[in-house]
Amino acid sequence: MPSGPPAEPPEELTSPLAYEGVWRFTAPALEASVPQARHAVRDLLDEQRVPVAAEIMDGLLLIVSELVTNAVRHAALLSPQIAVQVTIGANWLRVAVEDNHPYRPKALEAEQGDVGGRGLWLVKTLTAEAGGKCDVENTRNGGKAIWAELPLAPLATSPPPVL
Repeated sequence: MPSGPPAEPPEELTSPLAYEGVWRFTAPALEASVPQARHAVRDLLDEQRVPVAAEIMDGLLLIVSELVTNAVRHAALLSPQIAVQVTIGANWLRVAVEDNHPYRPKALEAEQGDVGGRGLWLVKTLTAEAGGKCDVENTRNGGKAIWAELPLAPLATSPPPVL
């Protein structure tokens, strides 16, 4: 039996992929920040050559828009700046929008004819449909971060039964 230290795993198993990492940017809590945040996230994923599926990208950008819109509309009084953080792993990505307002929102289904009020419900629905997860966490400064984590590729679905 050979003795000595265990063999090291191949480097490709221990090294992060080129696109893995964490990026954070801040923006004023203004309506103009909504499309800017969406474009910044899309541009980041393009620049890093993240292999995110088109349908995941579409959902992610809608999630970014909804989370930034909520921060602008509901937290701007106590949080003139918001932060967007993008964390990319080998097979997943997470986007978090942070503000300094202590209120933890709840996802509500709005009634037919209501204007607005569906943002967090939409985030939860899109995230669940993609096979991801989302939540709200308190921050050290007394605010909150609302995040959604999605796979880079859609969940494999079984083919429809043959009749």
